[in-house]
Amino acid sequence: MLVVGIAGGTGSGKTTVVKKIIEHLPEGKVALLPQDSYYRDNSSLLLEDRQRLNFDHPESIEWSLLINHIKQLRHGQLIQQPIYSYLTCIRSSETIPVDPKPVIIIEGILVLTDPGLREMMDLKVYVDADADDRLGRVITRDIIDRGRSVKAVLDRYESTVKPMHLEFIEPSKRYADLIIPQGGENEVGIRVLVSLIKQYLADN
Repeated sequence: MLVVGIAGGTGSGKTTVVKKIIEHLPEGKVALLPQDSYYRDNSSLLLEDRQRLNFDHPESIEWSLLINHIKQLRHGQLIQQPIYSYLTCIRSSETIPVDPKPVIIIEGILVLTDPGLREMMDLKVYVDADADDRLGRVITRDIIDRGRSVKAVLDRYESTVKPMHLEFIEPSKRYADLIIPQGGENEVGIRVLVSLIKQYLADN
């Protein structure tokens, strides 16, 4: 089993990179574990308090559960991936069953910040993008997908997204085996990554 970690700042194009990787690989060979599914359950807090949480800090993620799920997959066991809602900021009572696959992709802004998780990765990737480009994507996504106003998005960017990126996410780039600048628009970088994964599949 090949475990690939794909990190990068909010709005860097990670999701696009992952989508293009999966499109170029044989069907049924990849299991995707998004970091966003593993946010800690905050159902004990009031909604207004949950909405003020810092989701860009490593402590917001239940790393132990994510690591345990990877271990289970490596042992050929089915896992139940959590479902997390950005609107309510809590986990759903439902889960998504995930079968073991030859390739496991872990995707999220913070996945290279946790030492225990990094140790489980065979290939570490950082998707890089200009800060202005990332901000533009964040504004669009948070308004359309998460129902936030432009002011709320900009306030959150200045108070948490930007400082957390500088403190935790950008420094994690040094752990990457492969850096893909320009996000999902970097076809050469994506082809290199796909080639590495295909080589693994051919050898195993």
